[in-house]
Amino acid sequence: MKTKLSLLFLTILLAAVSCKQAPKTAHTIENENTHHWSYSGETSPEHWIEIEKNSNCDGKHQSPINIINKDVDSINSKSDLKILYTPTTLISKVENNGHSIQFDFEAGDSINYKNNTYNLKQIHFHEPSEHKINGVIYPIEMHLVHVSKSGKLTVLGFLGEEGDESQLFEFFESFLPIENETTKDIHQEIDLSSMFLNAKNYYSYSGSLTTPPCTEGVNWIVFKQPIILSVEEVLKLKNNMPINNYRNEQPLNERVVEYNH
Repeated sequence: MKTKLSLLFLTILLAAVSCKQAPKTAHTIENENTHHWSYSGETSPEHWIEIEKNSNCDGKHQSPINIINKDVDSINSKSDLKILYTPTTLISKVENNGHSIQFDFEAGDSINYKNNTYNLKQIHFHEPSEHKINGVIYPIEMHLVHVSKSGKLTVLGFLGEEGDESQLFEFFESFLPIENETTKDIHQEIDLSSMFLNAKNYYSYSGSLTTPPCTEGVNWIVFKQPIILSVEEVLKLKNNMPINNYRNEQPLNERVVEYNH
């Protein structure tokens, strides 16, 4: 009798535990998992603020923007930007992070913007371009991300136009293809000083990162003159990145865009 009562008690106890720890349905698993942002579907840029709760993706000073020439403030302040690139800076590695192709840099190249020094940390690409000029979308955009000692960000944006082959892009693409979520060590010199950036006119404004967490307070410098690369080079980058890995245009919200010449 005692044995039967013990078995009955054990059965009731197991049933109670099972109710408390019921098998997880697809719905409960989905709710528990953190959705990661992407460029399509339910995790596309339109939904970033929903899935990146602690981000600034719904802020008032977001990037990218459409730069309208007739609305910019034209100023003669190119001296605000000094490019301090050297021919011997090393690329440390290339990574396909699932969102873009990214090249990370070792210490060496830097810029001085408004009397502050920013060190080049990485270069990545978007296809097609994120920024527009007078509504024109370019085949590709390259971002050179610089960080100061205090953590302030300045990004140089280059719009890419199809034409002749680019030796710079040939160098970048010599390390491709690279599979998603894969990293390759490089440790090779690259000479970005050949881009003659000090001689180029540019737009500048205060914006944000164009990917989550969409951090604001970023100094944006978008060069008016596009860089030239071949159709084949554009396609090779495109084939190594998500389709349409760009964020949609953001409202200007009374910000002033300056044209530096």
